[in-house]
Amino acid sequence: MSKVQCPICSAAMAGSWQEYPDYPFCSARCRKIDLGRWLKQEYRVPAPAPPDDRSTPGEGEAN
Repeated sequence: MSKVQCPICSAAMAGSWQEYPDYPFCSARCRKIDLGRWLKQEYRVPAPAPPDDRSTPGEGEAN
């Protein structure tokens, strides 16, 4: 069996995931902390990097 840790408090979660009603969290407390972070918009998806406009196509190529 693989070791699983709570993503909030990093507590080791021994046994099967079915034993944890708040899985992937170890407790209702950690589940609520995660919900609060979502509601405060603390989690972000990074924006894609803008293209590098400094180079032009074909620049630096040998003919």
